[in-house]
Amino acid sequence: MKELFKKRFALTEKGASGLVKASFSSFFVYAVNMLPAILLMLLFDALVLGNVKSQIFYIAFSVAVLIVMYLMLRIEYNTLYNCTYKESANLRLDIANSLSELPLSYFSKHNLSDLSQTIMADVAAIEHAMSHAMAKAIGFLMFFPVISLLLLAGNWKLGLAVVLPIVLSFLLIALSKKIQLRENKKYYVKLRDNSDSFQEAIELQQEIRSFRLAKKTKQSLYKKMEEGEKIHLRTEIIAAIPMLLSGIVVQVSFAIVLLIGMRLLLAGEINLLYFVGYILASMKIKEAVDGVSQNVTELYYIDSMIHRIQEIRTTKKQTGKETALSNYGIELENVSFAYNDDTKVLNDVTFTANQNEVTALVGMSGCGKTSVLRLISRLYDYDSGTIKIGGQDIKNISTKSLFEKTSVVFQDVTLFNTTVMENIRIGNQSASDAEVKQAARLANCEDFIAGLPHGYETVIGENGAALSGGERQRLSIARAFLKNAPIIILDEIAASLDVDNEKKIQESLNELTRNRTVIIISHRLKSIENVDKIVVINDGEVEAFGTHKDLLSKSATYHNLVEKAKLAETFKY
Repeated sequence: MKELFKKRFALTEKGASGLVKASFSSFFVYAVNMLPAILLMLLFDALVLGNVKSQIFYIAFSVAVLIVMYLMLRIEYNTLYNCTYKESANLRLDIANSLSELPLSYFSKHNLSDLSQTIMADVAAIEHAMSHAMAKAIGFLMFFPVISLLLLAGNWKLGLAVVLPIVLSFLLIALSKKIQLRENKKYYVKLRDNSDSFQEAIELQQEIRSFRLAKKTKQSLYKKMEEGEKIHLRTEIIAAIPMLLSGIVVQVSFAIVLLIGMRLLLAGEINLLYFVGYILASMKIKEAVDGVSQNVTELYYIDSMIHRIQEIRTTKKQTGKETALSNYGIELENVSFAYNDDTKVLNDVTFTANQNEVTALVGMSGCGKTSVLRLISRLYDYDSGTIKIGGQDIKNISTKSLFEKTSVVFQDVTLFNTTVMENIRIGNQSASDAEVKQAARLANCEDFIAGLPHGYETVIGENGAALSGGERQRLSIARAFLKNAPIIILDEIAASLDVDNEKKIQESLNELTRNRTVIIISHRLKSIENVDKIVVINDGEVEAFGTHKDLLSKSATYHNLVEKAKLAETFKY
């Protein structure tokens, strides 16, 4: 049962165990809720039919009913709420762990707002369903066959009068399942789309205001919300119709029990106590069915959320073994890669970046240079070919082992909303304050850090909002200095730097890159003229490689890039 719950409701091991306990406690609560009906039958038997028992019996039975109901309701409360609410934390941690093992390619294809909604809103909805719907529905699913057999055994005609309408009511809800799931999914997708639109509008406020798009953006958001409300209304109506029909059928069941019971009573097939007993049983079961119908509808509602969490868990993860590397030369052989199945970015790329050398990748924008770096650092996995480090295929190396040996500085810098000190320390969590400050000096950060309100202890805002582009870039370079890894990957690190800072950082990099494998991308060709090897990439393929002097004569693309760089340097506004 536990494994079934884990699979069906995307629960963790502890959550599934808690749901098993909650389901059984709900089953016993349904059973205990029949005790007041039995007590009423005993009182009716005494007051109307004159079959009086001792006063102590009635008092003892009443007290026993109260105690048993109290205990069972208390147990149910603890299992439904205390146990299931813990699952919300466990489930969020489980999703976070799953996300941490996914390749970067997954995040490039999914919006961050979608993932945050999964962790927060979807888990909250599942948590509510777990404490209010799942256990109740499962408990009734176990209770209903038992009570049905007892009712049929007592009198099969009256038993059928109670049981058949309830079965029919659930069939109505079950038959509408496909429609409800479809409409709920539409609403779920629309909510995600609206959430993405709101996040985009918030993040792009500068562009929206600069280009006078505020009115257009507002109208677009309002339109999306109105569309969402229309889908929501349609979804609610579609869910309400089978609920209404189911409720009507259950209401009719009470009338059917009265009619059949009266006929059987007049025919002498049952006595008055039996008649009253089945009426009371029908009322108690109807009361339970009304709640369970809503529970089943809620389970339909969370179906899309469950599938979303399951999709995260079943996404292919990057595998590999913990590997001790001793050589850090990088070999690419016939490497092909596509971000999407129909758009190939790299095709049969082959070159070597030797240890103790600096290898530069050059080419027109969009030719695939950054993609090569992402594959080498295993932020993405290549589709075919091989990439080896120290003679070992990186797909066989765990990302943990690989990341420990690699420092990456990409053009797009990501900083955290914490202090300057802690943002640099990300490069090496065990580094001392003195080591962090030394890395900052090498990355030429000291001048702007000194100007901050609290120096190294200044909180820089979300993604370094309080800093300029060049300052943010220098902090990311300081991380690389602090990590001091044997493989250095640099992607357009000078893009946001002025000439003076670029020169100073270049001098620091000369020290950093000694005895290491360095791969660099730079559009400023002057800065890479003296590297050990230049690899020219054109339309996702390696056109040529060699030194600056060699490539001027054997690579048309490189010659063209150099000429354009000269024109750019001499251009005057």
